[in-house]
Amino acid sequence: MWSTSVPRTTHSVSTNTEFLRRHARRLLRLARAESTSAAMPVLRRLLAAGVMRGDATLAQLHETRAEIQLKHVLNMLAVELGHFGWDACKAVIDTQAPSVIDRYRFDAGAFGDYEKIWFASAGEGREWQRENGGYIVEYGDQAVAILWRE
Repeated sequence: MWSTSVPRTTHSVSTNTEFLRRHARRLLRLARAESTSAAMPVLRRLLAAGVMRGDATLAQLHETRAEIQLKHVLNMLAVELGHFGWDACKAVIDTQAPSVIDRYRFDAGAFGDYEKIWFASAGEGREWQRENGGYIVEYGDQAVAILWRE
């Protein structure tokens, strides 16, 4: 059976807030990148979170991507985590378990060396986990089982 505890990671960030700030800086670089394929996923997330002013289209946001600021990306992450904005998020995020930001740790490669199994929903992942173990990371509507043995 696979371990159900969080795998050891190489990231030594001490707080959820610190990790999210570093991750936001990485996403900001991607959003401003010359490469459309690097920028578009972040730009889509910014639009979906509703943190950019106006009713800009994806194409318009891509044209003005140099104007995107760190505050926009931090607000996007906060909205994705279920908060109204970054100020509300940072007030409580460090009181929550580190697992609340596992999706972002996954994006940053924290679980890169482990075997992974993807599921169409978190429910399917949890059901599989009950029988086989594994550490489940919810990723949007999907889930991924991180497999490792203690």
